[in-house]
Amino acid sequence: MIHRRQLLQAAVCATPWMGVLAQTPFPSKPLRIIVPFGPGGVADLTARTVGQALAQAWGQPVVVDNRPGAGGMVAGELVARAEPDGHTLLLMSNATAVSAGLFKGLTFNPRTDFAPVSLLGVFDMAVVVPGNSPHKTLADLLAFGRAHPGQLNIGTVNIGSTQHLAAELLRTQANLIAQIIPYNGTPAVINALRGGQLDAAVEILGPIKPQINGKALRLLGVMGTNRPKDQPQVPVVRELPGLSHFNVSSWNALAAPGKTPKAVLDRLSAEVAKVLADPALVQRLAGFNVQAQASTPGQLAQLLDSDIKRWTEVIQKAGIAQQ
Repeated sequence: MIHRRQLLQAAVCATPWMGVLAQTPFPSKPLRIIVPFGPGGVADLTARTVGQALAQAWGQPVVVDNRPGAGGMVAGELVARAEPDGHTLLLMSNATAVSAGLFKGLTFNPRTDFAPVSLLGVFDMAVVVPGNSPHKTLADLLAFGRAHPGQLNIGTVNIGSTQHLAAELLRTQANLIAQIIPYNGTPAVINALRGGQLDAAVEILGPIKPQINGKALRLLGVMGTNRPKDQPQVPVVRELPGLSHFNVSSWNALAAPGKTPKAVLDRLSAEVAKVLADPALVQRLAGFNVQAQASTPGQLAQLLDSDIKRWTEVIQKAGIAQQ
């Protein structure tokens, strides 16, 4: 006959094993990365590159699901309402931070409805002029803008885009009285530059590199912390007098639904850090001008918080109406 004490001891010993057996391994099914942009852009290429590496590491398919539209709200809603088990992820970016200050009808909270996983990479924002521009340096361009108030036309893509807000921030911090003119896409900005309708433009560097390499556009500067590795003669904006605190880089990251368990987030973050340390993957990302960079969930949360604060202030100071 088994005594009561023996039964209790057996139950205590069995409980951890029963808990382990009850846990479902992660990942237990295909993963889906929701990308709030169309195919072929930097965000899409980054998601596909990292997703392929994660699929190889886990032995589970990773599907990239492009859901552009409504300033990222379509993609954001899908992830915010998804099962919080780590199998549905959001390709988060600067646009996620911008949305907090730009959209009054936002249907999710970027800081509570998403659980940060890891940064994936950062990439440069560039200041460019037409290839035949009289402005040979970034200092020349800014000097012209200050000396000729209202005559400098700077093009960007859509109102509220990171490019548009970066141009607004440059205008403010460089003490320029200039026109910021939004266009409906990068090709339209390039055409306006080449056609003489614009003096300069602020755009993500990667997509316009062919135009720079072909001498149709001239790269005057980048907005982040480091000079371009392949063009070390090109300065960063913060090197200019009075702009030492200027620092704008675009970034992509992964986030899960807000109530995803910490153990799953930690597993995801650790695996992302592992694949981003692979030299082959680093080289693939560099091919479209993305510097691979992982982070902890806490570091990504801090980045998101600081960008929400910064871009909300820029939107308010620029008088951009909420959409």
